[in-house]
Amino acid sequence: MKLLIQPGDGLGSLVKAIERARKSVEIVIFRFDRIEIERALEHAVKRGVFVHALIAYTNRGGEKNLRRLEMRFLAAGITVARTSNDLVRYHGKMMVIDGKQLYLLAFNLTRLDIDHSRSFGIATTNRQLVQEATKLFEKDTKRQPYTPGSARFLVSPLNARKQLTAFIQGAKKELLIYDMKIADRAMTRLLEERAEAGVEVRIIGKVTRKTKGLTVRKLNGMRLHTRTIVRDQRQIFIGSQSLRELELDARREIGIIFPNRRIVASVMKVFDADWRSAAAPRKEPGADLPNNTAASTAKKVAKSIARELPPVGPVMEKVMKEVASGDSEIEIDKNELQSAVRDAVRDSVKEAVQEVIAEVTNGKEPGK
Repeated sequence: MKLLIQPGDGLGSLVKAIERARKSVEIVIFRFDRIEIERALEHAVKRGVFVHALIAYTNRGGEKNLRRLEMRFLAAGITVARTSNDLVRYHGKMMVIDGKQLYLLAFNLTRLDIDHSRSFGIATTNRQLVQEATKLFEKDTKRQPYTPGSARFLVSPLNARKQLTAFIQGAKKELLIYDMKIADRAMTRLLEERAEAGVEVRIIGKVTRKTKGLTVRKLNGMRLHTRTIVRDQRQIFIGSQSLRELELDARREIGIIFPNRRIVASVMKVFDADWRSAAAPRKEPGADLPNNTAASTAKKVAKSIARELPPVGPVMEKVMKEVASGDSEIEIDKNELQSAVRDAVRDSVKEAVQEVIAEVTNGKEPGK
């Protein structure tokens, strides 16, 4: 097994995995804006690799980007399936290479998640986990019922609550938790019960109600986007499920539980560093932090996006040459072109900012 730590590890392992694929790439996408992955998938198709993408039917504020991504994938020869709308949201993130290697990710393939957010991913060749991931992918692309076949492979809303409950109940000494929003009452009570039994429970993230025995701190210096639990320095859960009702009972979320001392030690090292740099424990874990306003968050996100945007000139020149090569007599209205580009950039940035604001401020879930 290999651990991916974000920010830091970036996309290198994922791109290389796609480049090494010989038969197939199966990838699940919820949010996506990394051209490196898109190009690697396109090149895989040209090599004769069967690339199959399962793309979420919706996400908060980003449906236009998802539909544009589908069109680009189809044009590149990638087989595209769209998730069913029978769940509130399809939020899992994974990739299977040649039916032999699984990449289970807590982060989306976006600049925000990879470059500016604390998150983790796992690469594994464990046969049981790979088989379960492949089976889930096949069932969800065909919109057929999936039946969990492993207690280690967690799929919401089917077996994740049961397995996470057992995982937490089994803690004897310590639980280290990254979670953006712990809100499920049963899970919160369970954490309190473990604390009362003498288990040290430390949480980086947020708990939405007042609790006893839990120490909660806010991650400083970056955004939090992983759901991770380390139990007794021996076993670990990494996935997309927060301990809240929607993500356990009403959405498609994917995670794994496994024992691996080397990976556990690495995650604990990162957790301890984040814990030391975090704010002092909150007196009221359920209270909103000051200055966590939509306006301040929007400014930070907008600045980050602006820094990451590539120069527009070379892109425009390339596109213009491609367009002009298809029609030597094409006439282009300069003002109309400027307006179209301005509108496209504005819409893309607006969608990105809306997505992040909704996540950070814990906005309400959209309807089905």
